[in-house]
Amino acid sequence: MSSTITITQDEHSQAKVIEGTTTGLDLFGEDHSIVAMKLNGITVDLATEVHDGDLVEPVLDTSDEGLSIIRHSAAHVTAQALQEIFPQARLGIGPPITDGFYYDFKTDPLSPEDLKAIEKKMAAIIKQRQRFVRRVVTEEQARAEEAAEPYKLELISDKGHPSAEDDSAVEVGGSELTIYDNVRRDGTVAWRDLCRGPHVPNTGYIKAVALTKTSAAYWRGDQHNDQLQRVYGTAWASRDDLKAYQARLVEAAKRDHRKLGTELDLFSFPEEIGPGLVVFHPKGGILRHVIESYIEQRHLEAGFDFVHTPDISKGGLFHTSGHLPYYADTMFPPMNVDEERDAQGNITHQGQEYYLKAMNCPMHNLIFRSRGRSYRELPLRFFELGHDYRYEKSGVVQGLTRMRGFTQDDSHTYCTPEQAGDEIRMLLHFFLGILRDFGLKDFYLELSTRDENSDKFIGSDDDWSVATEVLRQACESTGLELVPDPGGAAFYGPKVSVQARDALGRTWQMSTVQYDFNQPERFGLEYTAADGSHQRPVMIHSAKLGSVERFIGVLTEHYAGAFPAWLSPVQVIGVPVAGEFSDYLKGITDMLRARGVRAEVDESDDRMQKKIRNATREKVPYILIAGEQDRDAGSVSFRFRDGSQDNGIPVDEAVARILDHIASRSAEDPSAQPGAAR
Repeated sequence: MSSTITITQDEHSQAKVIEGTTTGLDLFGEDHSIVAMKLNGITVDLATEVHDGDLVEPVLDTSDEGLSIIRHSAAHVTAQALQEIFPQARLGIGPPITDGFYYDFKTDPLSPEDLKAIEKKMAAIIKQRQRFVRRVVTEEQARAEEAAEPYKLELISDKGHPSAEDDSAVEVGGSELTIYDNVRRDGTVAWRDLCRGPHVPNTGYIKAVALTKTSAAYWRGDQHNDQLQRVYGTAWASRDDLKAYQARLVEAAKRDHRKLGTELDLFSFPEEIGPGLVVFHPKGGILRHVIESYIEQRHLEAGFDFVHTPDISKGGLFHTSGHLPYYADTMFPPMNVDEERDAQGNITHQGQEYYLKAMNCPMHNLIFRSRGRSYRELPLRFFELGHDYRYEKSGVVQGLTRMRGFTQDDSHTYCTPEQAGDEIRMLLHFFLGILRDFGLKDFYLELSTRDENSDKFIGSDDDWSVATEVLRQACESTGLELVPDPGGAAFYGPKVSVQARDALGRTWQMSTVQYDFNQPERFGLEYTAADGSHQRPVMIHSAKLGSVERFIGVLTEHYAGAFPAWLSPVQVIGVPVAGEFSDYLKGITDMLRARGVRAEVDESDDRMQKKIRNATREKVPYILIAGEQDRDAGSVSFRFRDGSQDNGIPVDEAVARILDHIASRSAEDPSAQPGAAR
């Protein structure tokens, strides 16, 4: 290698142009804030050679990509530590995930004490500063070195082409097979793993790591495969970042919608009806009704036409739409209807396959096609709160946020190609307005495009190019950050999603809009243009909340169950100082109920202070307290969720304040409204 290098700054980027030959480690030194580098746009290890004319850019430990590399490296250290303690354990895969990593093993169930022992061993490995050394190997070499690892041998056979349901591609990359050795300071190999990398230069770069939990997991996500033990962990650029994350986890556990759903008597997930399905209790039913009613009102105001479609359909409909076979793995198996058999069990009349509806768009297409359409009708917007069913594996369903049965606030717009840009801009601003009304305010947009190397996408290159550009230009009108998502599009067209951050800074995918040039063709949809010709419309899919159930889960966690007054299942509870004042408070709550307020009086035998504690625990926005002085003065006292109180408010003023605050749909707590005590 040349001992003389020249570094110049590229005027178009922060990258460095290299003259001579060196490595990333020579170039950046052991600056632990730099964990890898982009070499001519491709992320590689710092040990990779850099040659004349190469463009090099550092990958920082605080960047999303840098954190992913740290976490992937931490997963390897976890596996090394576990195998040193349990040599019989066999290796699965160990990818980085959001905020952490996991590694799968074939081993006996692990206890909390086992995790502590593994963490202690990891600390020793990290302290040794073992180097991650990449080797390209042949398939024969890989098989010889991984002979004791049956799951790795399976990956070698796949050569990096896993199913879409797992993360196995993290282990091997295309036709090239690579192994990473963990090398001690004396040059001996401490451990090795089949992996495509990249990794940090040595284990000392892993400055803040913790194991979090274990669970059972099927190899490659298939319940027909071996059951493995999955070890989860998290890793960050600094101890302070790790501590902040752990604090967020504690707060997130308090806000878990499944926990709050039980505590607030909103909903439950009975085992008798199966995973991924929910029942809403009366209070949760009211919350859902308020949300759905508001969504319906906004759609009416925006010029949408309401439609309704059945929950099942003949399978041929989904073949026409293209969802079968592209979407078959996420649809429930078909039901055979009207099949007849004789006494011996022989089929005498073939039945018809019906599927539970996984999406609403095919049936909306049938409504559009039910009669002739004129350009004067366009854009034509169909809206439905449609009940959909998708087969999610029982191991991945999670409360309201990932379900098998859900309600989608789904709409489909049919328009001319010239109208598509304006329609998508309208939809994006429509989405953002609705989400802001529910108190979500921090957004960015994600543009999902097709994977050029995949065969799961249909349509011509020109169609995809035009559709993607229309979406991109519409996104610019919002002024929000636009993040690319290559390969994340639906099979029939590109997609934009609104990503919203909640009170804890977590990101949730909310609204989506998709440009579809395929289904109009497949269904033969047409409209009569101004010149009398028959033209194909553009179809635009959109959902505002995603699904009603998931949105309720997100809102529950965002507000920690303390919903804004307009959404709260119970908005007002009256607490009499003594039983003799119940009728006085009932007169006030009757007045409020007549104006549409969800109000009631606690007439239980509990003492006043316990009634207040109960109402506070139920996170009711307004607690009205009245005793002799209030009754004689025609007033009432407010007590708020934060413990503050306003005393002696005239009843008319109290009612007006409650009505005004609810009507405003403010996300602020009532204690912050004008006139409330500070």
